[in-house]
Amino acid sequence: MEFNFFSMIANASLVAKAVLLILFLMSVGSWGLMIQKALLLGAAKRKAIAGIRNFEDAANLRDAVQFLGADPNSPLYAVAQKGVMEFNRSKELGNSSDVIVDNVRRALRQGVGSELSRMQASFSLLATCSNTAPFIGLFGTVWGIMHSFHSIGMSKSASLATVAPGISEALVATAIGLAVAVPATIGFNFFLGRLAQIDTLLVNFAGIFLNRVQRELNAHRKVSKTGATEF
Repeated sequence: MEFNFFSMIANASLVAKAVLLILFLMSVGSWGLMIQKALLLGAAKRKAIAGIRNFEDAANLRDAVQFLGADPNSPLYAVAQKGVMEFNRSKELGNSSDVIVDNVRRALRQGVGSELSRMQASFSLLATCSNTAPFIGLFGTVWGIMHSFHSIGMSKSASLATVAPGISEALVATAIGLAVAVPATIGFNFFLGRLAQIDTLLVNFAGIFLNRVQRELNAHRKVSKTGATEF
């Protein structure tokens, strides 16, 4: 008998159709998420690399922050915003340089954590698809085989021609489940690696930002000691 996928679905039981529908929705959702994350993380990495380079080349902290403000979609912008807000708040309270640096360090750490959490949002969908799709497909296969044996019992015939079509149709559910799970697993692991790279870039940027804050405070302290006009 010639294999026809669509006729197989049309002749499948209601449970088998429900299983295939669930797997189809999981496949569409996982592929859509992988495309979205590929674009998001790819752009974030490029902007982080360019932003760090330009931040280091800026003449002072104010110019560096203004440059980051030109691209609010950069992951560095949210981290720098946390640091600048805490820097200004601590200076207004009259805190010492050591206290300012400690406060800015904590603010930068919070900014890095927030950005990473935002970028890894919905990763649980990929993990769910990679872990559950094979079992959902296996359930469809088991149900289909049970249905085939029930049909064999009703027809009172155990010939290969009677058994093979139903079993082959049932095994398709497992194949589709694996077809959903394998790309989701590959995508999940790939994006975890890309996220680790962005994490390293953000941590490095936080260190560069903190070093510039320390230099600005030290320069301000030297100017104050000499009695010159503050910058």
